[in-house]
Amino acid sequence: MGEYAPPEGKIDAASIRVAIVVGRFNRHLTEPLLEGARRLLARHGAPEPTVAWVPGAFELALIAQQLAPHHDAVVALGAVVRGDTPHFEFVAGEAAAGLARVGLDTGVPVIFGVLTTDTVDQAEARIGGAEGHKGEEAALSALEMVDLLRRLGGPSH
Repeated sequence: MGEYAPPEGKIDAASIRVAIVVGRFNRHLTEPLLEGARRLLARHGAPEPTVAWVPGAFELALIAQQLAPHHDAVVALGAVVRGDTPHFEFVAGEAAAGLARVGLDTGVPVIFGVLTTDTVDQAEARIGGAEGHKGEEAALSALEMVDLLRRLGGPSH
């Protein structure tokens, strides 16, 4: 059957329609995630993405579900920073489960670009610091998944 690996170099994304859903909670972290995702998509020639803001990470899945049928991929961006309560586990876990379900139910790649860190410093390191840029990484994952699905003969909208 062959091997399906990510393409070497730049993906031609001119025909890839991406939606980005962003949580407003911890906006000082999610805005740079969005900027990074947009930057990466532009670098690969993708059309301007549809962007929808939601209150927080927990709400990402519902809007991702609404956008998925009209896009080739959905990137979900958010930031959940651990506090002194178990709220972190509930929000992060349910956001991940909900987004995974949307992808499986719709057949559209839904990329989990939600930072889940113990501290704000750790989150900041993931938006252009020592740990790279997770917004860019999420957008690249979306392009790679659409490219792979198309090469496998899957839905490409």
